[in-house]
Formats: sequence, C-alpha cells, structure tokens
Amino acid sequence: MMKYYIVDDDINIVKILSNIIEDNNLGDVVGYSYDGETAYKEILATNPDIVLVDLLMPKLDGNTLVREVKQLRTSINFVMVSQVSDSQLITESYKSGIEFFISKPLNKIEVEKVVNKVAEKIKLEEMLNNIRKVFSNVDRRLENIDKRDRTKEIRYILSMLGMLGEKGTNDIINTCTYLINMKKSFNECSMDEICKYLKENSKTVRQRMRRAMKEGLKNLANTGLEDYGNEYFQRYANMLFDFESVKAEMDFIRGKRNNGGKVNMGKFFEGLILLSEKEY
Repeated sequence: MMKYYIVDDDINIVKILSNIIEDNNLGDVVGYSYDGETAYKEILATNPDIVLVDLLMPKLDGNTLVREVKQLRTSINFVMVSQVSDSQLITESYKSGIEFFISKPLNKIEVEKVVNKVAEKIKLEEMLNNIRKVFSNVDRRLENIDKRDRTKEIRYILSMLGMLGEKGTNDIINTCTYLINMKKSFNECSMDEICKYLKENSKTVRQRMRRAMKEGLKNLANTGLEDYGNEYFQRYANMLFDFESVKAEMDFIRGKRNNGGKVNMGKFFEGLILLSEKEY
C-alpha cells in the first residue's frame, strides 16, 4: 500500500484528500500538517511515498518544502494541490520536483487519476530497481568468477614456465590481479602505484619479478632446445618474451653467447593478462 502525507493550511482540504485516498483504497494517510516547517520534519520522519502539498502555506511554501525534502529523500514523490493559476509559479513547482499539479477546487476523479499515475510510476521504478539489482548481482558474481578463473589461469601459465618456486611469482600474480581490477596495462601504471597496492618497496619488487621472469625465460628456452615444436614453447615464446630474447637465451645455454636474453616486463604482463583472458 502507498503511504501518503498531506500538507495544507485548510483543514477541509486535508479531510477531503484523506477521504478520497482512504475511501477508494488508494493507500494509507500516515500524517498531515498545516504548515511547511512541521511538514518538513514529519515527512522525513514518516518517509511517505507520495506527498500532496499546497503551494501557498505559512512558514515554508510548497516549492521550498519540495526542494528541501528532495535534497534528502529523492524517492519521495510530490503532487502540488493549489488554487494558484500563475503559469510562472506552476513552472517553478515542476522545477522544484513535483510530479503533477492539481488545481483547486478539487475534483475527486482528477485526484484519483493523478495519485494512481504516481503510484504506478513508483511501482514501476521499484520493479526496475529490483531488476537492476538482480542483474547487478549476476554481473558481480560473473566478474568475481572471471577474476578467480583468470588468476587460476595466470598461475597455471607461470607453473608451465617453472616459475612457481620463485619469490617474485606472487608479486607477478598480485600485480596481474591489480591490473585486471583497474582495467589498466602494466605500462599505464607506475611501479610506485603497483607497489603501493602490494605494500612493498618498489625496487625490491621489480628485482624479484625480473628474476622470476628471467627464470621463466631460461626454462622456456630449455624447452625450445629439447623440442622446438613444443606447444607451450610456441604459445609463450612470442606472447611473453621477445623472440630475439628467447633465441639469445637458447644460444647462451648452447654456449654460443656470453649472455642470455633480456626480460621486457611490460610485454610479459601484457602477454600474461591477454593469455588469461583468451582462456575465459
């Protein structure tokens, strides 16, 4: 049932409106007052669905009352009931936030029709809000599932690179989680920003992650030496590392170079996040 509050300095109008609402089972009248100041306090206390309010009242006029209540309770709907015919004042009432303007003297059929329209609007908004909540909850659940699954995939990729035993691997996983949540690439973030999230020293984290990535590069290069057509070698060599770096690491392992390949952290994170996204 809709809850109504009536504000008018004429007791007869209050009685007429109350009778129309209750006699036609339109809802319950939870309160009434004869001035704007009292109405303001009681409306906030009773939190009605619809307020029927006169424009010209002592202490606080109808337009001001509507504006002040709307600042705190946007869900409350107002219907202005007045004998005022000035178009500028009526326009001001709509700008204040009313739904309809009913002219005095009151017409029972008009009052019924207007309050029914406002009640239907409220019910429709409630239904839409419930639908939004359902879809919002579904989206959040899907998002959480997606994040968990992608973290699982990232961990799997790192395990295939033989990196899970490295100290920097957890830093890499946590950084990926941060980048996914923030919807940013590694190159769009500073190390200070990432380390603030990780609550770690920037230089230390960078060194740990580089060592872990270097270990992954070494293991991948060894895989390529054993079987150049290996599925994981083919998939990860270009996605996570520059192929020249992979080749340099392979030549270093063969003894053909004095140093191995280098790690590009931006490429590694970009490839790792992209690979985790493709799986889901």
